[in-house]
Amino acid sequence: MKIVIPDGDTLALPDMRKQIEHEFSRFGQVICNGTTKPEEVAEKIADADIVLCNKTPITREVIEKCKNLKYIGLFATGYNNIDIQSATEKNITVCNAGEYSTYGVVQHTFALLLDLAGNMPKYHNAVKSGEWERSPVFSYFPYPVHELYGKIFGIIGYGSIGKRVAKVAEAFGMQVIINTRTIPENCEYQFVSQEEIFKHADIISIHCPLTEQTENLICQKTLALMKPTAYLINTARGGIVCEQDLANALNQDKLAGAGVDVLAQEPMSPDTPLKTAKNCLITPHIAWSAVETRDRLIKIVVNNLECYLNGKPVNQVN
Repeated sequence: MKIVIPDGDTLALPDMRKQIEHEFSRFGQVICNGTTKPEEVAEKIADADIVLCNKTPITREVIEKCKNLKYIGLFATGYNNIDIQSATEKNITVCNAGEYSTYGVVQHTFALLLDLAGNMPKYHNAVKSGEWERSPVFSYFPYPVHELYGKIFGIIGYGSIGKRVAKVAEAFGMQVIINTRTIPENCEYQFVSQEEIFKHADIISIHCPLTEQTENLICQKTLALMKPTAYLINTARGGIVCEQDLANALNQDKLAGAGVDVLAQEPMSPDTPLKTAKNCLITPHIAWSAVETRDRLIKIVVNNLECYLNGKPVNQVN
């Protein structure tokens, strides 16, 4: 049985590929490629029985050329890079990895927020440049620092990540309000309309999927509803935010700050408007990438494959 991984570099540094290969070697021969260009996918996986991938596009055209392919395992929760209909027509089982990144994303959400509320990047740079050394008093605080206690924390999207974010926000002493597509039963937090969450929240944290309904949800119209003292955090998907509108709001002091781990184009385009926007923290899509998170992800994908080979597939999406 031949197992091909077309994008191993999305999961680990090159010197860690051997570890990934070892995890799956008990199931068959493993070929782990670092990266694969879209035009090379069909060639790289042509004779594979099993493909394990993260973001590599497996299109109908590719599937038609893969005569042995029986199983696609995703190192991801999302599966929009797979032509599910074509896979189903060819009796190819597709399984994803759900909820592996919850703890890492929650942690990163508050890392971004705490940096913004505490003006940490500015203070770090000030200390490194010697400003504190030249201070006439013991405590050097030219940049405002804000408590989270008592603030209204708005969560858009109330899945597994949104629920855990709510718990942490509550632990900081914040009032949690939520907006989600389906009103959850027996929810301990206040459900509000979309307009209300933008109007009332001091912090808005996005945890919903990217859909036709949520694409460019954060735009000039919704940003205009927010308090000029509010923060926006996005660890979900870049396409949920209209980046030019967010940059305009930040540069015009209509929003206090933003922390984003995802952009509409990744890797980041050199001319993204958020790159030079005021009070905008950008991290390179790393909320999911903690060592422990990736170990958990690999274990889920191994288990998915094992269950499939035992005739009892789990986390199947088609």
